[in-house]
Formats: sequence, structure tokens, C-alpha cells
Amino acid sequence: MLLPLYYLIKPLIPRRVQLAVRGAIVRSKRSRVSDIWPIDQRAAAPPEGWRGWPEGKRFAFVLTHDVETARGQEKCLLLAELEMSLGFRSSFNFVAEDYPVDRGLQRFLVERGFEVGLHGLNHRGNIFSPVSRFLKEAPKINHYLRVWGAVGFRAPTMYRDFSLLQLLDILYDSSSFDTDPFEPQPWGLGTIFPRWIPSTSASQPATSNQEPVTGNRYKATNSGFVELPYTCPQDHTLFLILREKDGSIWKSKLDWIAEKRGMALLCTHPDYMDFDWRENSGVFYPASLYADFLNYVSARYRGAYWHALPKEVAAFWKTQVPTSPSAPPMF
Repeated sequence: MLLPLYYLIKPLIPRRVQLAVRGAIVRSKRSRVSDIWPIDQRAAAPPEGWRGWPEGKRFAFVLTHDVETARGQEKCLLLAELEMSLGFRSSFNFVAEDYPVDRGLQRFLVERGFEVGLHGLNHRGNIFSPVSRFLKEAPKINHYLRVWGAVGFRAPTMYRDFSLLQLLDILYDSSSFDTDPFEPQPWGLGTIFPRWIPSTSASQPATSNQEPVTGNRYKATNSGFVELPYTCPQDHTLFLILREKDGSIWKSKLDWIAEKRGMALLCTHPDYMDFDWRENSGVFYPASLYADFLNYVSARYRGAYWHALPKEVAAFWKTQVPTSPSAPPMF
């Protein structure tokens, strides 16, 4: 009950206080969910008909960033340069109307092999509640998708309603996770693989740790979309909420995903990264922790992983995996 209340009043709370309150809630819950976080063993089951990643690669490795503020946008170039220097590319999800989006920056990113996605119109509250809010915002979301040439969406604060998301002109959504009991919608998708969400999927009720797949209650814009869950914990959770001092949890989760031949998808935020060691450590974390993780992946698994943009993984999944409503059961 504490987390829903926290997210309800969050906009009224100063940033430092937000972190302290959420940190206390999450830390008190951590020991009770150790059987499903950061690893839920049940999520390793591959989908029916699974034939493996391109070129026989052992696992997929996908990098995404949510750009929540204007300050975060200012750091995107530094983050992109860091990734390019290490041989990586990623997707940057911008909030359309909370700050003036730099279209020149978006073009710069796309021209250098990055991807641009949409992270909602604003970063306030649950865009799916009430339903009337999303019905009002969906046409504008589709407008920005078209103008930006984007095919991917991630809802703010990882809220999701798979039925309402059918109203968007998207190839994929990435508003879910395999397991993350610390989020306001704590049930996970229950898999470290992508999942096809058809527009005609049968209504399925949720349990305490199960992602509900709702039916086609609204007029869909296409036959469905690919859902790409993040499968490595968010940087915000690790370094600002749990106060982890290194990336050992990232590395151990990646090792497990590699062993299970799944998809390692990371969601990080330039907003919270400190690139010059001058920002307040209580609200930011050193970008060197992210760089260290990328170096770990490159050194330990060189040649073993398929490093792809989200849109590339979604396009591959849509053609390789059966797109029938009879997906493997979720838990």
C-alpha cells in the first residue's frame, strides 16, 4: 500500500525527500522479494517455437535511456559519446512536452546509428488512468511518433495497459520488465524474452506477480506490437534508491541472462548520471558505473552477444516468433 500512496503524492515532494522516502520503502521490501529480484528463475523459459538469436549469438544486448528532464537532455550527447567510444549504440526516449525537445540532437543521434523513441507527452502520473486521459493523449502521441520517425514507446514510471497501447502506431512498447517488485505496477511480464502482444489477445486477469494482458477493448491501429521488457534493474533503483556502490547486480543479472540465452535490456537515465564528478552524489551517480558495465559486457562476452537497437530486436521478433494469442503462460 505504501508505494501506490507514494506515487500519488510524488509530484509534491522535493527530489531529495522523494529518494529518501522511496528508499526506505524499497529497502524494507527487498528481503521479502529476494526469491524474485533481481532474478526470477521462472522467467528463463524460452517461448514456444524459439529458434535463437541472429547469427547464433548467445544472447541479445539492448541499451535504452529515458530522458525525463531538460537537464537529462543536456547530457545525452555526453552519454552518446561515451557509448560510441566503447562501440555501443542505444535508444533515447524523449518526453514530448515537458521540455523543448532538441530535434537537432535527435537527428545527430539517428545519423550516428542511435534510435529515438517516445517517453510520453509528460512525466506526470499514470497516463492510463483515467482511461479518458489516454484516449485524449493517444492522437498526440501518434503525432510525435510520426514527426520523430519513432516506432517505440515507453510510458512514464512503467505504467502500462496493453489494451490501450494498441491505439498507438508502434512496432514495440517497452513499459514492462521481467521482474521488478519495486515499481508502482509491480507484477512482471515473467520473461527475459520479448513477447508479441496481439490486438485480439484474450482477457487475462492479473495476480500479484503477473502481468495482465487485456483484450482488444479499443480499436487497435495495427495487429499488435512487440513488448520489450527491461531485464536488468534500472540505474535509478540500484544507485539512488538502494545505494549500491558498484554494478555487481547488473553484472550478475547479465551473466544469468547470458546463461539462459535471453535478452539483456537496460533502462538508464542521463538525468541521474554525473559525468564530471561535480553533481550531488545523493541525487546523481557516477557515469563511470555505466561505463564499467559496458566494458564488462564487451570484455567478457565479446562476439557472443547480438547488440541491437530496440527496433531491430522488435522487427526480428515479429518475424521469428509465432504471433498467435497462445503465448506461453505468465506468472
